Amino acid sequence: MPRAKYVNHKGRSRHFTSPEELEEQRKKKNDGESEEDESDEEEDEDGSEEGSSDSDFEDAHKNKGVQGLIEIENPNRAVKKTAEKVSKIDLNAASSSKAELSRREREELEKQRAQAHYQKLHAEGKTDQARSDLARLAIIKQHRAEAAARREAEKKEKEDKKKSGSKS
Repeated sequence: MPRAKYVNHKGRSRHFTSPEELEEQRKKKNDGESEEDESDEEEDEDGSEEGSSDSDFEDAHKNKGVQGLIEIENPNRAVKKTAEKVSKIDLNAASSSKAELSRREREELEKQRAQAHYQKLHAEGKTDQARSDLARLAIIKQHRAEAAARREAEKKEKEDKKKSGSKS
């Protein structure tokens, strides 16, 4: 009598196929295949038209009635559109097919074009920000040059003092 309320039947009576039985099944299968191969070869030698008519009959037999006309794909099933990244969309192809792009995609493309244009102008130094950056860099370079000149002058003064101090 089982201890629990529900009984698990999973491990009760397991039947394992012995290796001898497996080997016998393989032999039977191989023998059956070789006999079929021989009979197919004989039919091909007798007349190839009979073999093709048999295959036509099998195809017609598989698709009974309207099944031969119906395709496997369901026409009512709506195919989901996969979302494409804007970086993958070709800019030239996008301009030729603007009607296909959504508003968000168009805005994103315009945004990318504008940013690329701004980066190009910025690299050439034609934007206000680039001009201010270049001016700031010029001031920094000037300060560094002045500081380097000052350090060099102080270095020379120290060397002169050492030389004049060592002479006396």
